[in-house]
Amino acid sequence: MGKIKTHKASAKRFSLTGTGKVKMFHGEHRHNLGQKSQKRKRALRTGSYLSESMAPTIRKLINK
Repeated sequence: MGKIKTHKASAKRFSLTGTGKVKMFHGEHRHNLGQKSQKRKRALRTGSYLSESMAPTIRKLINK
């Protein structure tokens, strides 16, 4: 029986909490920062949880 490989790009971007929620960090915080407002950059710094509708897809990609 074959095994499902981990999608490495997703594994680097998402992680699971102890309760099974999918934790992520925001993108858009790498360049062109002079055009973005301070409030927007501050919000992008923080992590957040993926929505419950998207979480099963990511869990399947990272094999957790």
